[in-house]
Amino acid sequence: MGKIVVAEFVSLDGVIENPAWTVPFWNDDIADYKSAEMREADALLLGRVTHEAFAAAWPNHPEEGEYKDKMNAMPKHVASSRSDLEWNGHRIEGDLADSIAKLRAEQNLLVFGSSKLVHFLEANGLVDEYRLVVYPVLLGKGDRLWADVDAEATLEAVDTTALDNGVILSTYRVGAPTVTRPSFG
Repeated sequence: MGKIVVAEFVSLDGVIENPAWTVPFWNDDIADYKSAEMREADALLLGRVTHEAFAAAWPNHPEEGEYKDKMNAMPKHVASSRSDLEWNGHRIEGDLADSIAKLRAEQNLLVFGSSKLVHFLEANGLVDEYRLVVYPVLLGKGDRLWADVDAEATLEAVDTTALDNGVILSTYRVGAPTVTRPSFG
């Protein structure tokens, strides 16, 4: 059985939108972390907007090597109503939650960006793991990783590494929805 890994660049206040703010922090440790994610994945699971942005950028990306080659070659399962997907994109057909669960049973799926899709996955209990690159910045506004999601889960910290530049690399496994909220007053 496969798993769904949500891999995001995230600010301290939870923003995952347009991560141009990550560039000044990029280093070999982050590159190694992202390469490990890619090596473990069989396919990408993306929302339409992220798929279109990646399809425009990655085929001509200046980076060379294994990461770019795998990024361009691997299948991309896309939550979209469009049928004219490029860049090895395949539209997810049928009931979205059921179809994604079937894909997960067969493959390790990696999700980048795709905030609306991530919220859907969270609400339907389809996220198995989060791999977060947390940056020491507050952005104030933008798409958030956990925004208005009607889902609860306990996360098990699998690995956390603090880098010299203030970035934290964290991996969390999703557990059962056993969160107990304290009552005050």
